[in-house]
Amino acid sequence: MYRSLSTVAFLVENKPGVLFNVTNLFRRRGFNIESISVGPLDDPELARMTITLKADSRVLNQIVEQLDKMVDVIRVKRLDPMRTVAREMLLVKLQTSDPMAREEALKHINSYHGLILDIDAESIIAEVTGETETIEEFLKKVSPIGILEFSRTGVTALEKGRLRL
Repeated sequence: MYRSLSTVAFLVENKPGVLFNVTNLFRRRGFNIESISVGPLDDPELARMTITLKADSRVLNQIVEQLDKMVDVIRVKRLDPMRTVAREMLLVKLQTSDPMAREEALKHINSYHGLILDIDAESIIAEVTGETETIEEFLKKVSPIGILEFSRTGVTALEKGRLRL
């Protein structure tokens, strides 16, 4: 059974317990959330959630139907990857006490249009933003340098053009 990474976006009431209710739905159904991002909208009563998960079309339709039935969920939509811009952000701290490692790290950060947020004698903290595949590729390239730690935001996404949630 083919299971690709799918993105589901939905509007919810911005109140305590909604995130728990949504994630609990996934837990009860036995689906792993690959990433989740959530934040309030210009209307403080609403928040937008973006979840990515690996599921086939049948399972994904079930999840969307279940989310649509939840009281706290106002609107839910599967995002078509061909008509969606999706990004995530990575913060990574690299071990750069060796001058050659530092030079290599700076080369990769620059080639991925990353930002250097902190630099000292031992390490560099950089921010890289892009599609999930880009973030994975960057991590593979800097891994030999020495990753001290990293943090990822999870995918956030908007549909292109006039399409709206």
